[in-house]
Amino acid sequence: MKLHELNPAPGARHSKKRVGRGTGSGLGKTSARGQKGQKSRSGGGVRPGFEGGQMPLSRRLPKRGFTNIFAKQYATVNVSTLDAFEDGAVVDIDTLMEKGIVKKKLDGLKILGNGEISKKLTIKARKFTKAAEEKIKAAGGSAEVV
Repeated sequence: MKLHELNPAPGARHSKKRVGRGTGSGLGKTSARGQKGQKSRSGGGVRPGFEGGQMPLSRRLPKRGFTNIFAKQYATVNVSTLDAFEDGAVVDIDTLMEKGIVKKKLDGLKILGNGEISKKLTIKARKFTKAAEEKIKAAGGSAEVV
């Protein structure tokens, strides 16, 4: 079987419904919309979540919690991931993005202390956990807060 020989299964695809093409088609006159009412009009219908005037479910359910709109979101990287760099390298968010370790810059880079590091690296980040800072310094590297 080749790519150009692929076809949908018989009966899987239906022909498009052509409405408003005369009474003989079975879909003429009102074009399968019924007689009168909101849904028969052009542009008619209700918005998503509207329940005919009844209090909508989204408003009936209790609300809980709070979202801090000023909260910072950091791109996080574990110490063990940084072992991929060569000895003596300077690691910052741009070099991590080039390697594909970090996808977005967000509000900065935070280094977490999971795993081990054996190479002497200069790491520039917005935040470090205490464990991460200790492991970097124990390996002979330096942790610079940017």
